[in-house]
Amino acid sequence: MTHQEYNQCVSQYADNVYRFIMKNLGREDDAKDVVQSSFEKLWINREQVDFARCKSYLFTIAYHQMIDHIRKQKRVHLKDEFREEAKVEHIQANNARKILQDALGRLSEIQRSLVMLKDYEGYSYEEIGRITELNESQVKVYLHRARVQLREYIVKMENVI
Repeated sequence: MTHQEYNQCVSQYADNVYRFIMKNLGREDDAKDVVQSSFEKLWINREQVDFARCKSYLFTIAYHQMIDHIRKQKRVHLKDEFREEAKVEHIQANNARKILQDALGRLSEIQRSLVMLKDYEGYSYEEIGRITELNESQVKVYLHRARVQLREYIVKMENVI
């Protein structure tokens, strides 16, 4: 990949990668860090990357960077008064976006990533398998289970829109 192709890759896919990571992490600063490190790795390996496959390669890097970031965050234990759960949140009745975010938040990391890659970014099962290093049938099974879990949460009486 040339410098010009790298720049084209950045301008074409930066927003998509950021949205994908942001939806999974939920924190803007963390998402920016993961996206930045993903593009840094792409830059370092640009000579080995074919431009035609840069989107898939970039999402694979970003996915793995996100998983590494989540694992690092789990090692850090914050005092209860500083945890996100301890903050007061204003709840708006019948807020569909909040209900969906809560439902996505209840999924495992892999399930949330699969839902985002398939339903939000539009990747095929095969492409998702390459990004997450799962086989196609695993992707389908995990995605089905995630959608069932989402549906069960969203249609609960207290969450009905």
